[in-house]
Amino acid sequence: MSDEKQDSHDEVPELVKNAVLVHSSPIPIGTPIVKGYDWNKGIDYHFLFETYKNSGFQATNFGLAVDEIHKMLNSRNIPLENDQIDILEEDKFIERKSSCTIFLGYTSNMASCGIRDTIRFLVQHKMVDCIVTTAGGIEEDLIKCLAPTYIGDFHLEGKSLRQCGINRIGNLLVPNDNYCLFEDWVMPILDAMLAEQKTKGTVWTPSKIITRLGEEINNENSIYYWAAKNKIPVFSPALTDGSLGDMMYFHTFRNPGLIIDILSDLRRLNTMAMKAVKSGMIIIGGGIVKHHICNANLMRNGADYAVFINTSSEFDGSDSGARPDEAISWGKIRMDAKPVKLISDVRIVLIFSADPLRFTQTVEVIIIDDTRNIGVVPTPTWCMVSDIILAAQSGIGCRSITPTSASEIGDLFIEVAASLSRLARGCRSVPHPLRSIGY
Repeated sequence: MSDEKQDSHDEVPELVKNAVLVHSSPIPIGTPIVKGYDWNKGIDYHFLFETYKNSGFQATNFGLAVDEIHKMLNSRNIPLENDQIDILEEDKFIERKSSCTIFLGYTSNMASCGIRDTIRFLVQHKMVDCIVTTAGGIEEDLIKCLAPTYIGDFHLEGKSLRQCGINRIGNLLVPNDNYCLFEDWVMPILDAMLAEQKTKGTVWTPSKIITRLGEEINNENSIYYWAAKNKIPVFSPALTDGSLGDMMYFHTFRNPGLIIDILSDLRRLNTMAMKAVKSGMIIIGGGIVKHHICNANLMRNGADYAVFINTSSEFDGSDSGARPDEAISWGKIRMDAKPVKLISDVRIVLIFSADPLRFTQTVEVIIIDDTRNIGVVPTPTWCMVSDIILAAQSGIGCRSITPTSASEIGDLFIEVAASLSRLARGCRSVPHPLRSIGY
């Protein structure tokens, strides 16, 4: 009897065995095996990045994104056929230049942070054909040619920073003086553009304005200097949504009449996509830049290649968070494409480590470490000057005005609005220790 009890204790119930020990179907031959990098072989960044594809999770998506961009580059290197050469296109910015037109989109924070220098490299060496970005993506690049942006901290108090005339972008700090320098630089250019509009009939579009600004900045550190030099069009459908828009707003008071035609830019962008032999999209971030590029590719029944890099989710129905498969449903990516979405901090960015003269070789990624030792960064020192000085600098005086007509009331309103706007943006920064705000 005791032996029977012992035997029953050794048996696993059949129900449990059937539930837990389910037999697997054969894994298809050639399925990649999960395996990481062997650090005993030393550091070889090429092979390190190669192992990402077999590491799982977003590292695998990283590897797939690299492969997708390899496809763009390989397609780009195929010579154009005689009937594909764009001999009839008079606009050199949008003429077909290769067998794969690469659209690069990025949000303004990419120009604010160090990724700006990576983007500048790509444009300098003609490794993209078209850019779509926000107003901030334009002005932040140009402003850095006038004055630097600093590393700060995500947790610096907004109120104290405002009192010191310092603007925070994440853990970056931009002294408000930088925007005042930008105003001093851009206003004469807007004056000249308005004069050309009146005397020559020039039709200004956002892309043509950006080209002009790139020519005027004349600085090899600028993305848009190289875009203008290499005839790479830069589209910004919301060009007024930022400091550049502030400057244009100020300009309407001091020298009104400048007109910007956005429809002509839409035609230029859509035409580029429509006549592309093959089309590739690399979109860093989301929002308007993502949709504008995708929608342009709808005009050709979808892009052939696509890489999205952002941290947005699809569950709120946002375009930013939408997976590439949603774009396929709209005809913005082709049904036979193999698009990739890499869900990551966009400071994990794609760098073309190519021969700049041949536009070949590989695509690699530099990972920007999130952990920064703020203590080793030189401490910038700023504080805000008094309201009286601000008012004087902004041209606001204390005087009594008694308007006698409706037109004078209107003129007074315009003058006050312009002065207040100038005051809001004209908050000057002067040296003072930041310890008072906990830095």
